[in-house]
Amino acid sequence: MNKYETVFLMNDAITEEERKKVIDKITKYISDNGTIDSQEDIGLKKLAYTIKNHSNAYYYLINFKMNAKSIAELERIYRIIDEILKFIVVKKY
Repeated sequence: MNKYETVFLMNDAITEEERKKVIDKITKYISDNGTIDSQEDIGLKKLAYTIKNHSNAYYYLINFKMNAKSIAELERIYRIIDEILKFIVVKKY
């Protein structure tokens, strides 16, 4: 398994409960297909530029281990969740 880091930005207009559901969905997929080393709720931050008409977003960081084949499905999940404005998955060395 490879080490990865992911950061995703969530819509600032969603409720705490909706945000928790999004985080649970992502962490469940990662846990089912790998292991989570650490996760951090960075909180609400101002964006450097607007994304989908939003100037603020909630940031969330996860460090995890997973097989490379599962990354494509993780990225697909990010794309279909409407509350996620932007995401990145980076392989760590």
